[in-house]
Amino acid sequence: MAKFDQDQEITYNNVKIARMNHESIKIACSNCNMRELCMPIGLTSSELERIDEVIGARRKIKRGETLYHNGERFTNLYAIRTGFFKTCVTSEDGRDQVTGFQMAGEIIGLDGIVNDSHTCDAVALEDGEICAMPFAQIENLSREVNALQHHVHKIMSREIVREHGVMLLLGSMRAEERLAAFLLNLAQRLHARGFSQSELILRMTREEIGSYLGLKLETISRTFSKFVDDEVIEVKQRHVRILNTDALQEIVNPK
Repeated sequence: MAKFDQDQEITYNNVKIARMNHESIKIACSNCNMRELCMPIGLTSSELERIDEVIGARRKIKRGETLYHNGERFTNLYAIRTGFFKTCVTSEDGRDQVTGFQMAGEIIGLDGIVNDSHTCDAVALEDGEICAMPFAQIENLSREVNALQHHVHKIMSREIVREHGVMLLLGSMRAEERLAAFLLNLAQRLHARGFSQSELILRMTREEIGSYLGLKLETISRTFSKFVDDEVIEVKQRHVRILNTDALQEIVNPK
């Protein structure tokens, strides 16, 4: 019988925020509460069973642990069941450049498909658990299960769209626009997973946010402070409360 983890709750400003525990869990895709986010909708019971057979070992990841390294041979995609990750590359002078943040219900490892080796590091920002998805077997099965093939294509397309968004963000947006877009995107993704749309717990540091947004730490801190002064957000350490979503949207897309 599969074991289910019990969601815990923490309270911030009298608002309850869900928090998953990270005990060892063995659970089938058909019973996973993240299924609708990382697997196609509408699969038959037999198709789900076939996918269950393909999915490899569930692996617990500790905060700071690297899931895969730049240059490592590509064999798996990874479905994040719990936790939060960052992907990053290291420049020639040894600096880390954050290329993305990934959360529960999302797939990572797509960078390895093109050359059969990973082009970045994936590092856990908190304790979590991933499901290894052997790509060769997923690819073979997707030829027989049309919904799975379509879903794999959607995942790849979503990554292309994300890359385009990052290029726009880095190429033409001011600091305030970049941070506002980042907070709105994070809130939207968390809301899709059943979390509060206005209460965020930032798993990444401000340095990591700055690296991703192409901004210096001082600029990130100054922009956070401006948003607080303008009563757009409220900040308490890594807890961010969005007070005025419309104001954030206006910063990104001024009328």
